[in-house]
Amino acid sequence: MHSLVEHYGRFMGSATTYEEADTVIIGIPMDFTVSFRPGTRMGPQAVRNVSYGLEEFSFYCAKDLADYSYFDWGDINLPFGNVPGSLDRIEQVVAGVLKDGKFPILIGGEHLVSYPIVKQVYNKYPDLVVLHFDAHADLRADYLGEVWSHATVMRKVAELIGGHNLYQFGIRSGTREELAYARENTNLFMDDVVASLKGAMEAFHNRPVYVTLDIDVVDPAFAPGTGTPEPGGCNSKEIIEAVDLMADLNVVGFDIVEVSPVFDQSERTSLLAAKLIREAILGFTKPRNMK
Repeated sequence: MHSLVEHYGRFMGSATTYEEADTVIIGIPMDFTVSFRPGTRMGPQAVRNVSYGLEEFSFYCAKDLADYSYFDWGDINLPFGNVPGSLDRIEQVVAGVLKDGKFPILIGGEHLVSYPIVKQVYNKYPDLVVLHFDAHADLRADYLGEVWSHATVMRKVAELIGGHNLYQFGIRSGTREELAYARENTNLFMDDVVASLKGAMEAFHNRPVYVTLDIDVVDPAFAPGTGTPEPGGCNSKEIIEAVDLMADLNVVGFDIVEVSPVFDQSERTSLLAAKLIREAILGFTKPRNMK
């Protein structure tokens, strides 16, 4: 498993070794099935690079990364252009992290990378609920004839875990067929992200939860660095509030995807992603003295 991961620059405050860490951060530099603008393969390293511009202390939750043990392992080595082979490698790496009892945080890359992650988390937690934050429903049966695409990833997740266990927030784009599928099979919310999340949390409060966050859930005015920007989303403050709100849940894994730095001259999209990872570590995991 270790041979599948290559070390790169580290996320701020990263521990020295894999073995000593409770949480493992892994980059997945894949953008093989994107439907509009490529570039998300460069997302993981861009997020790492800007993370050093943030404080390790969070004003939102009054916690400090210095009290937590997390390791940035690097990026998974993917066979370029080979979608099935790449998904298989992602599964292998995530399965190993879960077997070692560590909390996984993944940085994409395109959204299709979430499927093999969810598949392995579901193997460990059969009562899993997936919370999906996104501008797009990602519920297509296929995209231009391809069943494996970032436009089909949540359809695959729904088929795997059962659509009633999939909660989708911030959705504001999709086909007529996707909306009909969601109304019949998933829990889709098109309204305010924070209010919708608060209203839904009671349904899965005591169950294991996996969180997948496509950065384009945020309006492109605040997060332009993504491949398929969709106007009309939440702002940066609201998505930070949503992540902090989920600290009360039993979150067992987290990914943030679709950061494309080539369209992010100001780096504000990467900065937002790094800040959300900081809040995820502080909210979803326990400090060293509480292990």
